[in-house]
Amino acid sequence: MAQVEKRGGLLRKSSASKKPLKEKVVLMYDEIFMTEDPSKCSPRFWEELFLMKVNLEYLEGKLESLDGEELMKIKDNINCLFQHCIQALGEEHPIRVVNALQTLCALIRGVHQKNKSTSGFDIINMLMGFDKAELCMKNLMESLDSLLCAEGSESLKSLCLKLLLCLVTVTDNISQNTILEYVMINSIFEAILQILSHPPSRREHGYDAVVLLALLVNYRKYESVNPYIVKLSIVDDEATLNVSIWILFFLFRQYKDKEEEHQSGFFSALTNMVGSMFIADAHEKISVQTNEAILLALYEAVHLNRNFITVLAQSHPEMGLVTTPVSPAPATPVTPLGTTPPSSDVISSVELPLDADVQTSNLLITFLKYSSIVMQDTKDEHRLHSGKLCLIILTCIAEDQYANAFLHDDNMNFRVNLHRMPMRHRKKAADKNLPCRPLVCAVLDLMVEFIVTHMMKEFPMDLYIRCIQVVHKLLCYQKKCRVRLHYTWRELWSALINLLKFLMSNETVLLAKHNIFTLALMIVNLFNMFITYGDTFLPTPSSYDELYYEIIRMHQSFDNLYSMVLRLSTNAGQWKEAASKVTHALVNIRAIINHFNPKIESYAAVNHISQLSEEQVLEVVRANYDTLTLKLQDGLDQYERYSEQHKEAAFFKELVRSISTNVRRNLAFHTLSQEVLLKEFSTIS
Repeated sequence: MAQVEKRGGLLRKSSASKKPLKEKVVLMYDEIFMTEDPSKCSPRFWEELFLMKVNLEYLEGKLESLDGEELMKIKDNINCLFQHCIQALGEEHPIRVVNALQTLCALIRGVHQKNKSTSGFDIINMLMGFDKAELCMKNLMESLDSLLCAEGSESLKSLCLKLLLCLVTVTDNISQNTILEYVMINSIFEAILQILSHPPSRREHGYDAVVLLALLVNYRKYESVNPYIVKLSIVDDEATLNVSIWILFFLFRQYKDKEEEHQSGFFSALTNMVGSMFIADAHEKISVQTNEAILLALYEAVHLNRNFITVLAQSHPEMGLVTTPVSPAPATPVTPLGTTPPSSDVISSVELPLDADVQTSNLLITFLKYSSIVMQDTKDEHRLHSGKLCLIILTCIAEDQYANAFLHDDNMNFRVNLHRMPMRHRKKAADKNLPCRPLVCAVLDLMVEFIVTHMMKEFPMDLYIRCIQVVHKLLCYQKKCRVRLHYTWRELWSALINLLKFLMSNETVLLAKHNIFTLALMIVNLFNMFITYGDTFLPTPSSYDELYYEIIRMHQSFDNLYSMVLRLSTNAGQWKEAASKVTHALVNIRAIINHFNPKIESYAAVNHISQLSEEQVLEVVRANYDTLTLKLQDGLDQYERYSEQHKEAAFFKELVRSISTNVRRNLAFHTLSQEVLLKEFSTIS
């Protein structure tokens, strides 16, 4: 008996003795693409159609092959197919529901692909007709909501979410997708939260649910009232916990995989490699798969709802974590944007203890660990976006009163093992000797790490500004609440001075692209903050003495900075005003240098010492505080609060566009395959 092969909807005998035969479902599709109503000659046409296995490739390809005029001729049949798909979603037989869901995916993608240049209202008319659009979409959204909330098949829920993602991402700019107006009117917010609140559903569908929510929140968010924004902003603590746990566990899984890879020994060898004159120019980077869609979801949660920040800060000694060993998930390729949905193995292994040697942990630690890897490599555009998102999230946290209270709580100490980039001039930190400290120390460590590892030719100015802003906001809280944090402030001061030196040594190159004086002013004002208010938040009087020692020790850097800004502020160039601001900000630092340096030189001469020790310099400093005169500088402890709409709208629009494009690309035919579904529903009752 001759074997039968199936290709492109054709059934062909290998002997080629007869003409190729088409599948029955393909023949039925061809009838739909005629101008006549297919049910006229076959009253059971629609009932039979949804018993046939969907041929997605043929149906979508057929739609794309027609021109606009040909498509308009069969509009009534397309409308009829769309409406019968929605009716089939209410059927008892799951195979009918599966076929209807996949047919809707093909219809929506095919019609949108064919009509990219037309308005959204034309698309609505082509799919369901203007007169029936409101009722059709109401019925569709109600059916999807019921399927997502039901206790039935997880495969059906998966298809529902994929259909919704297909619907949301058919246009690159989701705000131009007018079909989403009906998704706004007929909200599925509660269904998404229900998925995230049920552990099995969360493991199975968490990725799609979180990405869908992130995209829906960004639909016309600046132009109109978005109900998903409203609902997310007032969601209760229990629901926020469910969303936050899934997002952070997903990030944690990526971090944990990379940590295990790092411990294998390969990356430790990188420390022996010779770098170029710029620290971060080496191509070998330890990196984790960035996922902008998940980070966007976390940002929206933290930005819109204070409860999410509360959840991030809470300690969770038990979270219903799976403690049974899980085999490592196979590596899966990702697209450049890194928004590919994870494999089921990755999701099933997400819920693991956060730290093997610490019983109590919290979600913020997970985020800090993940950020420490993501933020190290910013050369790639998409990693740059991820690093920026991490810093924006930290900015929101640094502005929140409750989060700051937790971060600075001396009774809540944690051991946080941040990733440190291998560098030839420093040794790898001994992870086991990490002290337990308030979490704000880990945030400051992360900022210091970023400062010292990104002084490179492709200078990430925007990220540096955000990094310094996070530090400044934390200092403002410490000054306001008189929190005396026991932190190694010298590491921060040294990093800031080295950054100033980098800006000066690369003045010509950097000025061609950036206003380096904005960053220089922020750095100088951080020192002014310590000088003016340090006695209220530095842990001990000796810490304040050490600040003066560092300024005096590195006086040449400040002198060089003053010379540079004075030169540019006295010339009639484009940087005159910006440079003059730095000149004025340096007044107290220069006063300290000019006051103490002569006294130190005199002390050395009187005592016949060629080079003073640190303790001898500190002795001179302590003895001469009384005669030092400083100017009071206003506004050092004030900052402009983060505002997305006024400052970041362009960034988020472009980010959402790239995420939408990538999500659509990953909804390929194989992800909508029926093989698993047909096995699950092998019988029809």
